[in-house]
Amino acid sequence: MPAGQQGSTPGRRSVLRGSLAASAALTLPIVGAAPALALSGRPRAAWGVQTGDIDTRSGLVWVRSDRPARMIVETSASESFRRTHTWHGPLLGPGSDFTGTTRLRGLPAGEQIHYRVTLADPEDPRRTSSPVTGTFRTAPERRHQDVRFVWSGDIAGQGWGINPELGGFRVFEEMRRRNPDFFLCSGDTVYADGPLQPTVTLPDGRIWRNVMTEEKAKVAETLAEFRGTFRYNLLDENLRRFNAEVPSIVQWDDHEVRNNWYPGQILDDVRYTEKNVDVLAARARQAFGEYFPISTLSGRRDEGRVHRVVRHGPLLDVFVLDMRTYRNANSANRQTDDPVGILGAEQLAWLKRELARSRAVWKVIASDMPLGLVVADGAVNFEAVAQGDPGAPLGRELQIAELLRFIKHQRITGTLWLTADVHYTSAQHYDPSRAAFKDFAPFWEFVSGPLAAGGFPAVKLDSTFGPEQSFVKAPTRANVSPAESPQYFGEVDIDGGSGELTVRLREDTGAVLFTKVLQPGRVGQ
Repeated sequence: MPAGQQGSTPGRRSVLRGSLAASAALTLPIVGAAPALALSGRPRAAWGVQTGDIDTRSGLVWVRSDRPARMIVETSASESFRRTHTWHGPLLGPGSDFTGTTRLRGLPAGEQIHYRVTLADPEDPRRTSSPVTGTFRTAPERRHQDVRFVWSGDIAGQGWGINPELGGFRVFEEMRRRNPDFFLCSGDTVYADGPLQPTVTLPDGRIWRNVMTEEKAKVAETLAEFRGTFRYNLLDENLRRFNAEVPSIVQWDDHEVRNNWYPGQILDDVRYTEKNVDVLAARARQAFGEYFPISTLSGRRDEGRVHRVVRHGPLLDVFVLDMRTYRNANSANRQTDDPVGILGAEQLAWLKRELARSRAVWKVIASDMPLGLVVADGAVNFEAVAQGDPGAPLGRELQIAELLRFIKHQRITGTLWLTADVHYTSAQHYDPSRAAFKDFAPFWEFVSGPLAAGGFPAVKLDSTFGPEQSFVKAPTRANVSPAESPQYFGEVDIDGGSGELTVRLREDTGAVLFTKVLQPGRVGQ
């Protein structure tokens, strides 16, 4: 990946936008400020609200307080909140950086849910914050309802942070306008290893101006610095408004910790006083779980695990991968035996098992790295799956070959791979007729991003699995700023009647760059 230098129901949310915009466009939180243990007045939730991992009957609601407070969530079928159900959430305190999630259960399927979050002073429950409102739609229980979602990744990277003169992270407003059921964030949710400068001079002489915080002025090493890195993105009004209306399914990649990291790595980077990546990764994972509503990081069951399945009704299952936590060391990636690979043996077994169990029409494999794109790590090592050798599978390709063989022999239909990571957008079709390894069924991989980071030139394809690039749009030089090059996101629509799935690759203006229609139950498309 680029290094630090380098149809849903039409108008179903239109009636909500006025109140949501007013709710989400809160007073900008004080930059760099941390909650105090004793403050006058009432608690505040100036960082907005989020929902995540929404399925047919349940989901998570997230908030952050400016002081110790009890989280209270009310849900309603109407925006008026005339009839509500109250959910008593956790006590928010310094142990979680004053963040918390409340799990909602027993929700009606396929319905618009309105919610509001209130923070209550634990010493005086009558002293409460102003409520912060949001909405989400639960997954449908029946097949006839359409599904729409968007995906992308890579936020505030390569020195390009929140630029008020550019309108901040404008792409989130465009994605919100698409009325998606959820947002799949494909990793690099933050750049903990990417310090910002107040100003950057662009090649044409213009000046890029970043909103600055103390934590974003250096690489993140302490838990407080990682927390500040995750908090930084929430300074953007577009993102807070988006979070209030669009649920998320979030995964991580490398920049939540450090560029191209792997377990056991010892750094020789002079910017770091803590050289043990495992120590940094543990701190980053804690902050990651505190700042996103993720089902496997928000409770006792499966605590600490990023990989999971989010089931979105009969049409769609999303298999969220973690290609960081269990991988082997980056290397030349040409070994002839590689049981660890990029997923680890346990996660691979889990993925096979869950794919075989799935009865969804479509099975999206949310991969934080691409399969056939050659992503280097320095002069001789490789960061992703491919290494450029066009022959039989080697290194991490062996594990992917095993998975693809399993999918074919188990007759698992409707799989497609979605990813970000490389900071451009493309579509690849993989076919055994073009491949060195032939024991798999054809499939598509779609790439989108960045959302708010530097753009990079396209990398080469590795022909081991027979990819053919049907579309690519990328800059011609490295680290092109969002002021000079479009940012990208992808959109998926699944028709409830026919089951037909349509992928659109879009620019931040909403313009469609590429469209592919896939039919349900078919192999190869």
